[in-house]
Amino acid sequence: MNNSNVMSENLWEELEFSREKSETLALKHRSYSGDVWFRFRHKPASLFGLFLILFIILFAVFGPMLSPHSFEKQVLSFVNIPPRMNVFIMGSDYIYVTKNLKPIHVARDGELIAALPRIKEDLSKKMTSYDFNGRPVFVDFSVKPLELIDPDGNRVTETTKVHNKTYLLGSDKLGRDLLTRLMIGARISLLVAFIAALTNLIIGILYGGISAYAGGNTDNIMMRFVDVVSTIPLTLYVILIMVILPGDTGILSIIIALGSVYWVNMARVVRGQILTLKEQDYVHGAKIMGTTTWNILTRHLIPNAMGPIIVTVTMLIPSAIFIEAFMSFIGLGVSPPMASWGTMCNDALEALRTNPYQLFAPSLAICLTMFGFNFVGDGLRDALDPKLKGR
Repeated sequence: MNNSNVMSENLWEELEFSREKSETLALKHRSYSGDVWFRFRHKPASLFGLFLILFIILFAVFGPMLSPHSFEKQVLSFVNIPPRMNVFIMGSDYIYVTKNLKPIHVARDGELIAALPRIKEDLSKKMTSYDFNGRPVFVDFSVKPLELIDPDGNRVTETTKVHNKTYLLGSDKLGRDLLTRLMIGARISLLVAFIAALTNLIIGILYGGISAYAGGNTDNIMMRFVDVVSTIPLTLYVILIMVILPGDTGILSIIIALGSVYWVNMARVVRGQILTLKEQDYVHGAKIMGTTTWNILTRHLIPNAMGPIIVTVTMLIPSAIFIEAFMSFIGLGVSPPMASWGTMCNDALEALRTNPYQLFAPSLAICLTMFGFNFVGDGLRDALDPKLKGR
């Protein structure tokens, strides 16, 4: 007998016996919701997506209340001012010259004070004079980059960069605050997204569940109707609804269109899940016990299909946000002066080369929102999977 296979008694340690603990399981007991949250919060990407969505919701709900600006107020003196300005230093004052060759008096902390009134424009010398505290300053646009000449005739060469304290994200072509408009746009996008999600949960689940459970000719007829609805472009629905509804109903048309046809994908997902689950033994057992069809659907089949359903909803929400932004971008969404991420992107196209920051803010908001919901959807897909219970 090989001595290497004999285990030494020194490797064993006698445990203290306790009758109270003898039948205690080592696993920690958690409720279903606690088990889902336990698995969800152990995924950093899912938590990041959740916090990102909560931040966007708070940003949309409370942001406009805290902003000193209105989303529709126009200040034509401060048109196309970027969030970070390259200013000329003139003593204790700053002067920023816009892309339209208009000098703006800027405080040391970045606060916009006023646009300098123009005195005279000399096209032959490509120079314009402006009144700065009672003395003329000159903007020489004959050279690139343009130069500023102080009242003594000296060229101002000292520059620095300061943040725009008046408009933190800059202003648009009409002098409106981009940050406030971004907040209002978030309200519009989230409103459309949550209405689409609610419609998916109500119509899509019931329609797909009834179709799959009934089966036969009922299933064929109901799903052929879904096929017909899904073949018609959503843009056409929006145009038809805008023609039928009176008045300015841009955002209402999108909401009605999404509410009437956006549930078809959810119905397909639910149908596929119910077709699989209705052949399980617990469903046959419920039928034998005399459980009604409605109770089988609502208490057995749909709860067991909630994992794919929740994941589908979280994936369809960013899709709805993108659809609303696209509709507004092509002019079928909200109407001016109401702000939307799509209309902000459309307005920014005119000044894309000179003021790219105007497109950066709404496009980044759309991307972050879609990333947030996708991360949450991936986390919920794993957390709601019953196969992972107890891990």
